[in-house]
Amino acid sequence: MRPDARAWFELRTSSAPSLDALDLDALLRAKRRGQHRVSVVLPARDEEATVGRLVGDLHEHWVRRMPLVDELLVVDSDSTDATAAVARAAGADVVATADVLPCHGSRPGKGEALWKSLAATTGDLVVFLDADLLGDVRHFVPGLLAPLLTDPQVDYVKGCYTRPLEVDGSSVPAGGGRVTELTARPLLNALWPELAGFVQPLGGEYAGRRSALERVPFVSGYGVEVGLLVDLLELCGLAGLAQVDLGVRRHTSQEQEALGRMAGQVVSTVLARAGRRRAGGLLTQFRHDGSGFVPHSTAVAVDERPPMASVPEYRALLEDVVVG
Repeated sequence: MRPDARAWFELRTSSAPSLDALDLDALLRAKRRGQHRVSVVLPARDEEATVGRLVGDLHEHWVRRMPLVDELLVVDSDSTDATAAVARAAGADVVATADVLPCHGSRPGKGEALWKSLAATTGDLVVFLDADLLGDVRHFVPGLLAPLLTDPQVDYVKGCYTRPLEVDGSSVPAGGGRVTELTARPLLNALWPELAGFVQPLGGEYAGRRSALERVPFVSGYGVEVGLLVDLLELCGLAGLAQVDLGVRRHTSQEQEALGRMAGQVVSTVLARAGRRRAGGLLTQFRHDGSGFVPHSTAVAVDERPPMASVPEYRALLEDVVVG
């Protein structure tokens, strides 16, 4: 890993794997002292199976019991099931993407929902969570907010975690994040090696200051996360970014064909931002040793020979053959 990326990783990676690891009273005091308003946004499309429990837990703990969250919004992206009704019954406000900024029309995709959520919320701190999360993830919200509430230099926080892969009844403890490992990480390490310290660059759980989020574009589809990461790096600098280890993240795993479509959108987003940026030569990957993420770097720079016709010695040999 490049020295700047390693220094960032060691300085800007914190840990909040559970509620017990957080000083919630201190965070609430910091929120009040800074007069912050917090909006939590869940983009959702056909997530009636998971969104109700998730919204219910968040509303109970961070709206009703401890007023850490001021707005809890589900942005419904043309669901064909009861996502909107289930989310509303569980305590969330619900808007349809088509009803927000209608003069701009409505496009398909997760990024569209996230972009429009900025126009449908008022918080100066905005937390984004995927709506298909499984298990107890109550700590995700205060975990993501902590760096923003305690360090004014931080503008954007990515969640990181181990991601079990569950397919056909079997589970691999850290087999999730296939598009990250096979597509996003190699591309980011090559083109933006200073971002090599991000464990989950495509993770759907992150938070930011509105003052930063409103100044960058949002890719409409699944390229939104990688686009935000690159664009906010350019806007805020590496020192303005942070990440928090949230423990374990479980969600519904996608089939290979769907992952291929996601990867295609990620590649398109990266290439659109790459321009003439020079490629790096290291690939940094992460393993979890039980207490934290450990980076491991491998040289992956392309080692190639020039065209033989450009080699002077070769041309000299050809001349000798012709003369002989």
